[in-house]
Amino acid sequence: MTRRLTEVAKKAGVSEATVSRVLNGREGVSEATRTAVLTALDVLGYERPTKLRGERARLVGLVLPELQNPIFPALAEAVTGALVQRGFSPVLCARTIGGVSEVEFLDMLLEHQVSGIIFAGGNYAMADASHEHYKKLTDRGLPAVLVNAGVDGLGFPLVSTDDAEAVEQGFAHLVSLGHTRIGALLGPADHVPSRRKLAAAESAIEAHRGRIRLDVERSGFSTEGGRAAAAKLVKRGVTGILCASDVLALGAVRAVRRLGLRVPQDVSVVGFDDSALMNSVDPPLTTVRQPIEAMGQSAVELLVQQIDGVEIPADELLFEPELVVRSSTAPAPRD
Repeated sequence: MTRRLTEVAKKAGVSEATVSRVLNGREGVSEATRTAVLTALDVLGYERPTKLRGERARLVGLVLPELQNPIFPALAEAVTGALVQRGFSPVLCARTIGGVSEVEFLDMLLEHQVSGIIFAGGNYAMADASHEHYKKLTDRGLPAVLVNAGVDGLGFPLVSTDDAEAVEQGFAHLVSLGHTRIGALLGPADHVPSRRKLAAAESAIEAHRGRIRLDVERSGFSTEGGRAAAAKLVKRGVTGILCASDVLALGAVRAVRRLGLRVPQDVSVVGFDDSALMNSVDPPLTTVRQPIEAMGQSAVELLVQQIDGVEIPADELLFEPELVVRSSTAPAPRD
């Protein structure tokens, strides 16, 4: 008990005596201090006293697939900042290979009586993955928001970048530079955003009536996976590569160089995200920027409205991407 008081007091920034008063329901504690103590109790994983368990914590879970891809820390920064401004305490849950799964994180967040959850890049984005655990949210009426495209029918609002528009911008850029052999480096076959990107690329090819050829390779979202897949595209003769993430694009740059070629003189590379430091890599990466700050704030706004009792339709809010031209693209090499 003494250890618990010490840990909670340190986390909440108050005295142990104050923690004791809150846990025993005594007067003389401000509402702000009381909330801070209860939040600290929840974050540290301690059970609330029985008389306090009926109150839902002002905690909000943010479940991410990883933190190595810079776009996810950027989203976390946008979401956590917006949550704190609204009086909520964010709980960051980042999955790792062989670590805690999305299902396990969800169970943990439910045990802590969170007020809502924001998911990014979860199982909902993979058509062949299990989606049964999301039913726990609807069964409990717990607010949730999904960031970026997912499978149909889950019943949650989505905040997404317009994948089709992103591909159209990148494709048009490469075509304007004279590229006629274009490669699409996408995520796994069941990855819903990648499916949307592929559909957009195929539509763009059809509009050019056979004047441009499209080659497609798929990979997991890692630099090494991108390198291996991009090498296949380059060996088949593509001179421009559209990538489904900046991480894949960096892998593509590496592949081109390992084959003894140059970016952008021999092969142009276009990324997707405009994540941190893409203007500082060699060469600075041409990429399609996701408006991640606006998306994060909108996700929080949709979640808070649900928490406040506003009924939000399970619609998708699409955000316009923006092509950022840097030095990884150039006119197609002459034959």
